[in-house]
Amino acid sequence: MLNSTNYTAFVKGHRRTPSEDEFKDLIRRDAQGAMNKELMKLLQTAQPGQQNQIRKEFDSFEALFSRFLRETGPSVVWEKIKLLQDDATKRYGALPSPETAKTKELLDQLVVVKLNGGLGTSMGCTGPKSAISVRNELTFLDMTVQQIEHLNKTYGTDVPLVLMNSFNTDEDTQKILRKYGQVKVNIFTFNQSRYPRLNRDSLLPICTNFGPESEAGWYPPGHGDVYVSFYNSGLLDLFYKAGKKYVFISNIDNLGATVDLNILNFLLTTENGTAPEFVMEVTDKTRADVKGGTLVEVDGKLRLLEIAQVPKEHVDEFKSVSKFKIFNTNNLWISLEAIKRNVEEKTLHMEIIVNPKTLDNGANVIQLETAVGAAIKSFEGALGIVVPRSRFLPVKKTSDLLLVMSNLYSMRTGALEMSPRRSFPSVPLVKLGTHFNKVKEFLSRFQSIPDMLELDHLTVSGDVTFGKGVSLKGTVIIIANHGERIDIPAGAILENKIVSGNLRILDH
Repeated sequence: MLNSTNYTAFVKGHRRTPSEDEFKDLIRRDAQGAMNKELMKLLQTAQPGQQNQIRKEFDSFEALFSRFLRETGPSVVWEKIKLLQDDATKRYGALPSPETAKTKELLDQLVVVKLNGGLGTSMGCTGPKSAISVRNELTFLDMTVQQIEHLNKTYGTDVPLVLMNSFNTDEDTQKILRKYGQVKVNIFTFNQSRYPRLNRDSLLPICTNFGPESEAGWYPPGHGDVYVSFYNSGLLDLFYKAGKKYVFISNIDNLGATVDLNILNFLLTTENGTAPEFVMEVTDKTRADVKGGTLVEVDGKLRLLEIAQVPKEHVDEFKSVSKFKIFNTNNLWISLEAIKRNVEEKTLHMEIIVNPKTLDNGANVIQLETAVGAAIKSFEGALGIVVPRSRFLPVKKTSDLLLVMSNLYSMRTGALEMSPRRSFPSVPLVKLGTHFNKVKEFLSRFQSIPDMLELDHLTVSGDVTFGKGVSLKGTVIIIANHGERIDIPAGAILENKIVSGNLRILDH
């Protein structure tokens, strides 16, 4: 960060000893200057046609880096945190449904943005995660397009679908989009920024150019980048001038994040005073969600509090289901005009997430990232709406995939609904071992997806396969010891059973 000769010479000269603040400021300015020099060098290696776009991205990165150098200590003071006042959230059940005749008018003012920057590598797939088949050979992207097409056809409207891609997913996504040519959905894309990974010690970029040999030196900087990238793409202005009022932003792998007419109606027909500029869908926390970000109040403003911001001595308190009762689904409804104002006036503020990584070549790097929900404090009248759990159905692992492929859900026009044949609304807790981590291996271990309508809890560990027509009920634990294999026979009904190494089946 700072060449040691620069400041040892200063000390040796016996000049007036600077205060600690002055010293830190000196180091900070030196690091900032070194970063600027490196970015200018990188810019020269870009294609001439891309330099303007990259310059904008680098300006944003430098602003983030400057904040990273300046902001020390915890991003939140625990003693300042207050639990939410009653009026900071609304229960979804209290929202009225719109009159059918008014629905088209509401939808005409909406834009849907899906965060599509992630790869399927954690589930053993290549290419964008949104291209993984989820159900009936339909991918996340297929289901999203189907949902929007259904809205547009049903109400005679034109809700645009916008994908925020990353440099990792853009090329493949563009190829996939060609198959939707005959579909009644206008699809737009823009790319989130490409930021340089920094050497953990020098705090300088590890990449030397934009070529394939430096590919590992770049990263997409988290979904907090959506505001500036959406604005820089020109799409925000396009939709704003076309009379659109709100954008609904969600993760493409959350199958519960469908356009909700009751929330849209609430935003566009607020009778008392002005409508909230920002609504975060939150849902009741269960023991499975203790790490999820929650809404709190700090200095009279709503704040998103993530576990990474919590001082170690308060982590157990943060995880308490009785104290912090809700968590963020990352389904967000935001005023287009307010995004435009915040970007233009540079008033957006999101806590910096410092993400340390070790690359395949052993290099220790850091990534500076931000989260989209953290900007809630930059918007007026922000509000949380406590929605049913069904609006949070993310597929992060194959255990989630098992749930959404099963008969727990039925599918209608691209949207999943809990089967009416399940007698209670909670989703079973499923834990699959490492043999099931990759989608291909996972699929090879099921001759057919088991009947899970009456399942509460499933744990599977080791080399286990399932025959056709297996039924799982209550609590089922299947553990194959190392070197052993368990084949659950076709048609087996396991209810409150523990199945161990030599296929002994015990009552649970």
